[in-house]
Amino acid sequence: MIFIVKEPMYSTEKPTERALLVGIDRGDAEWPVEESLAELQRLVETDGAEVVGSVSQRLKRANARTFIGSGKVKEVATAVQTLSVDVVIFDDELTPSQQSNLEKEIKGAKIIDRTALILDIFALHATSREGRLQVRLAQSQYLLPRLRGMWSHLASNRMGGGVGSRFGEGESQLEVDRRIVRKRIGQINQELRKVQDERDIQRKARLSSGIYKVAIAGYTNAGKSSLLNALTDAQVLAYDKLFATLDSTTRRFVLPEGRELALSDTVGFIQKLPTTLIEAFKSTLDEIVNANLILHLVDATAQQREAQMLAVTEVLEQIGAHHIPQLLVFNKVDELSAGEKEVLIGRYPQAMLISALTREGIPTLINRIELAANADSRVMNVCLPFSQGALVGLAHERCSVLSESFTEEGTVMQLSVPQVYVSRFLPYQLAQDSA
Repeated sequence: MIFIVKEPMYSTEKPTERALLVGIDRGDAEWPVEESLAELQRLVETDGAEVVGSVSQRLKRANARTFIGSGKVKEVATAVQTLSVDVVIFDDELTPSQQSNLEKEIKGAKIIDRTALILDIFALHATSREGRLQVRLAQSQYLLPRLRGMWSHLASNRMGGGVGSRFGEGESQLEVDRRIVRKRIGQINQELRKVQDERDIQRKARLSSGIYKVAIAGYTNAGKSSLLNALTDAQVLAYDKLFATLDSTTRRFVLPEGRELALSDTVGFIQKLPTTLIEAFKSTLDEIVNANLILHLVDATAQQREAQMLAVTEVLEQIGAHHIPQLLVFNKVDELSAGEKEVLIGRYPQAMLISALTREGIPTLINRIELAANADSRVMNVCLPFSQGALVGLAHERCSVLSESFTEEGTVMQLSVPQVYVSRFLPYQLAQDSA
């Protein structure tokens, strides 16, 4: 008789990390701690971990030494042991000293903050070379003040043995590590400048072309990519996840009248968005700064809708885009009742209500974009000679064609012409409207 012994099956899949969330309640009604921790939980789940509990404390301001009070620190330390926690995540950015003190008192789990978590998510979702460089830059900038002589792996290849290997041996490990990280930041900035130069060339080409530029900005998961797809059939990745896309995407958008626009989707915003990320993603956010019109997209179903709108407004102010004309657009209204829609319209009468999923309100939104694009345009009656075929093409691509007919002299058109192109059509303007 032959006995077959089966080898036990071992999973190669990395076990899911167990996370404990920690926040403080400052009594801010704009964003209650429960809602902030709920959003933090979504971020944790987006990063692939499992939330097994949360701890909060009512404080006017964070404890300078450990962020939360000493009693809560002990409570967290106990929870780490009883719940088998792998990582403790604080809802606000910790100072380097706070993180160091917490690591000494809470054993058996990593201590990170909201910023580190967001950086990790960005690293997970960055796909383009520019996006990856931006994330690496933000990570290095975040790491630099937190070096405490414990990152020896960063310097493991800094010197070989033999002659010259003792150069700088008087430096402490901390000083060497800081120097390495600073050097890394410099190298990343150099690479980013090259990529940004390429983006600037593309941006300047759009600027010189006179194309009207529309940027979609909004809180993360508001449906920006879905709206871009609904308007342009761009087939851009659109997942129900926070920060599903990081890289800006620009697509050609043609109005019903034939005028061509540039429509850009940008990285989503979030409350407590780290300053390092805003700086690192500056070139991506320039798509908003250089826009002629911003579609401020809002998730109409979000419980913290107003707080999310405020967070977006604050970031737009930080990057200097608050002066650009905006259209307020509420998305996902297919999930609202008729009564909820009426309340929304009553509170924001100038806003647009749409559903990128069902296309409800999309035609009306396109009309509003068209009105905004033509706001500074001039109506002109022109007769373009047949030899001016390129100008006829320009009229169709960059202007609104109100009427068109053909005569022996050429193509007679009534156009709504953006100011940047008026001088091109002036030589062919018909006498009756030249006054």
